[in-house]
Amino acid sequence: MVTVKQQYEAYPYPERDPADEDTRLITGSPSHPFEMDHMLWNGARDWSVPLRILVAGGGTGDGLIQLATLLDMLGAPARITYLDLSTASRAVAEARAARRGLGGIDFHTGSLLDAADYGQFDYIDCCGVLHHLPDPAAGFAALRGALAPGGGMGFMVYAPYGRSGVYPLQDAFGALFDGLPPQDRLEQARRIVADLPEGHPFAANRNLGDHHASDAGFYDLLLHGQDRAFAVPELLETLDATGWRLASFTAPAIYDLARITPVPEGMNPRQQMAIAEKLRGTIRMHVAYAVPADAPPSLARPTNRALVPHLRGIKRQALAKAVAQGRPLPLQLGQLRTDVTLPRSAAAVLAAIDGRRDLSQIATTARLDPLAFGTVWGRIDATLAPWGLLHYSGLMRQTGKSLRGL
Repeated sequence: MVTVKQQYEAYPYPERDPADEDTRLITGSPSHPFEMDHMLWNGARDWSVPLRILVAGGGTGDGLIQLATLLDMLGAPARITYLDLSTASRAVAEARAARRGLGGIDFHTGSLLDAADYGQFDYIDCCGVLHHLPDPAAGFAALRGALAPGGGMGFMVYAPYGRSGVYPLQDAFGALFDGLPPQDRLEQARRIVADLPEGHPFAANRNLGDHHASDAGFYDLLLHGQDRAFAVPELLETLDATGWRLASFTAPAIYDLARITPVPEGMNPRQQMAIAEKLRGTIRMHVAYAVPADAPPSLARPTNRALVPHLRGIKRQALAKAVAQGRPLPLQLGQLRTDVTLPRSAAAVLAAIDGRRDLSQIATTARLDPLAFGTVWGRIDATLAPWGLLHYSGLMRQTGKSLRGL
């Protein structure tokens, strides 16, 4: 059997060229500072206090580089600890950080099961790692043990239904190629996948693309020797058992059963999310934030008019113009497509969002009295926030910096 460490020494994942840092920054969820503040600190963190960060299982560095770059651009002090089993992956992450001139990062080769040995952290990033452990619950528990009071975690684990066809192939390839080195396994598996019949669940699965992107992507998807997926009930049970509580999925609307079908009376929220996942059928990963089980509520709520809103992934002026013209906003998340609509009265409010004005100042700028603004903003928040398009954070106002369009 090819071990997880051997795999990532042979094929660091995701495949990245440090020279590409000159022309692009890969961003996403979790671990965007505005999103972190919104999900974990009620949108009101004091960013003058240095943030202690652990990137657990950092791979070739996507989460690390995003965090370090954005915090540097925003002038927010932080110390980041990178931890990964693979020396080859670490070398890529270090080269990417060096290419950007990023400091304040401590690189370590090791297991996230030993996370607490590296200190206590205000924020933990752990993406695409826990589902590759022999005992994922032990990984969740180890990270909980490394979390400082008041902290939280952004994570990603695989989901089963959007990965249909993957696990039968992994099982078959594991039996066929036992004892072969990684390069031979890859070559033979590529030939087989190229000849899969159209009706094969994997060949018909349009949710996946890693196997087309690179050798590392193909190997990670179809030849991994230690890989499991979590349906919503399994994920929530694992969080419960290891001292965590789900703060929120990054796009909770996807898991909202009421957006798909009427909800039977008496069905609890966990059942609703589990059924929504099955009806969606295309969710290939769960991206979410977690806090300690005994933590107070951490999600930002617009009832606090001192909060500063940020739009994510959409330009405020373009959105304001579309809303003023009565046009819907098309939205695509993976294979899910939908339209979001807002009343024309929201246009002036949207145009006033600049990442520094708080809600009360936006109301003044839009020339709305508190009651009228509350009605309009309630619609904006209920429409955009569940899709991960609206977050609250005072970071830009505290530091006076911006992300220059990011």
